[in-house]
Amino acid sequence: MTPRPEMPLSAGVNQAGADRMTSSPIPPLAGAPVLAHIDGGARGNPGDAGYGAYVATPAGDPIAEVWGFLGTRTNNYAEYVALLAALTYAIRAGAGNCRVRSDSELLVRQIQGVYKVRHPALQILHRRSRTLIGKVPSFGIEHVRREQNREADRLANRAMDDRAGSGHFDLAELLGEGG
Repeated sequence: MTPRPEMPLSAGVNQAGADRMTSSPIPPLAGAPVLAHIDGGARGNPGDAGYGAYVATPAGDPIAEVWGFLGTRTNNYAEYVALLAALTYAIRAGAGNCRVRSDSELLVRQIQGVYKVRHPALQILHRRSRTLIGKVPSFGIEHVRREQNREADRLANRAMDDRAGSGHFDLAELLGEGG
């Protein structure tokens, strides 16, 4: 059973370059590839947590910024939710290839099958991630240094600072509980 959030959660998508939050549909990518930088963080671990996903073209041109506040969670939980948000965005937009970059070596190695997932809450998120990965025509994930992940870090911090997200996804939806 998926743990229920302790407080209202907020998450969403801001189309890159938009001046305000949007609830408009995700623009179709028609099979185009995407590169998603993801990050999650928690202040206190567990503590106030948020995630960010910076979605771009392979050349680095911005497509969308996705971020959300998660309430009291661990850093690793937030990292997984960032991955779920990036995958959900890629699937809904119809991306043909989704390459993910994360500064969380643990998450990357767990998704690659190198490390085992031991924590029950992370096992749920890992299973959901694997399900979504199966819905993307082509997927890859790699570990990058923190300095190479600044945009996603900025979004995760924005979520924690504002205690909010940008409008499209809520946690239940990312976990596959939404209708």
